[in-house]
Amino acid sequence: MAITRDDVLKALSSVTVDRGGTPLPGSGRLSQVVIDSGNRVMFSILIDPSEAELFEPVRREAEGRVLALPGVSSVLVSLTSERAQGAPNPSAAPRSAGGAPAGAPPPRQGNALPGVRHIVAVASGKGGVGKSTTACNLALGLSAQGLRVGLLDADIYGPSVPKLLGLSGKPRVIEGKVLEPMQAYGLKAMSIGFLIEPESAMIWRGPMVQSAITQMLRDVAWGELDVLVVDMPPGTGDAQLTMAQATPLSGAVIVSTPQDLALIDARRGVTMFRKVSVPILGVIENMATFICPNCGHASAIFGHGGARHEAERLEVPFLGEIPLTMAIRETSDAGRPVVATDPDGPQAKVYREIAQKLWGTLTGAPAGRAAPRIVIE
Repeated sequence: MAITRDDVLKALSSVTVDRGGTPLPGSGRLSQVVIDSGNRVMFSILIDPSEAELFEPVRREAEGRVLALPGVSSVLVSLTSERAQGAPNPSAAPRSAGGAPAGAPPPRQGNALPGVRHIVAVASGKGGVGKSTTACNLALGLSAQGLRVGLLDADIYGPSVPKLLGLSGKPRVIEGKVLEPMQAYGLKAMSIGFLIEPESAMIWRGPMVQSAITQMLRDVAWGELDVLVVDMPPGTGDAQLTMAQATPLSGAVIVSTPQDLALIDARRGVTMFRKVSVPILGVIENMATFICPNCGHASAIFGHGGARHEAERLEVPFLGEIPLTMAIRETSDAGRPVVATDPDGPQAKVYREIAQKLWGTLTGAPAGRAAPRIVIE
């Protein structure tokens, strides 16, 4: 059964936003209603930041009313203080040049996830540097130490975790809207890719992206975890700020290739996390060298050592170098990550040593062996 915008507005007409009984659709607070091909309904409610607690019951009621419509598969409702076109700007506070309210204190970290000991963001300033592959194998490297590990794919526009872990299908709903994470190679995993068709285009605005990330983080039965690794989307936009400000991150790992073009964007990532008081746990140089599968010769296609030098300049830990090899590419494309399928191989060893060093940084324990380094002859 096809759902129309009118169906949604009719359902929302019984949701009131004030004591005077003003219906949500006529309040000027309702965003555009988006309905995708899978009958998933998405919209946001405009509020002042100070109204967040007051409007949470309104958000839940609106979500329930629409979810009760026949044919609706899921509903995503967010509260946003982003000004909608043509809508009043509720009690706008003076802003500083950096975009924060003038005189505001540093952003407050969000509420902890029950049972999750550490949350680590794996980020990059730009796409194409192998961040998702690194996050996946880093999570497996942590798991190889006997740790309980989860992997959250926070890249809404380009989810990679389903492909990297060879997972398909949809997660099971345990109760209400709480989802059971998918599992592969000992990892618990969640991704928007499990909830949409593989070729669907996510044409979502910032508030919807923020709400989706928050729900995948908090409406999933992660259980007891030592580490939740978050594969962040590239860049320094809404998704990154949502994770940094609404989540108690233990820290961030920055992934970059060695060349100057990638390092420029990596610096922006470091700066963003520092501005929101998230510790930088380290920098990883990916695709550090190309290892010829025939003769084993190492070639510095993208240069070499750039990320190491950048880490030294920024005074943050350098976690290690990952080579560019056919084995990593082939196993990633096949959904059989190299750390899980060839745990004793040279590529898996690199990831496991980086994971060991990261865990030592998180816990204050000795890091063990030094970060792996590939020497170019």
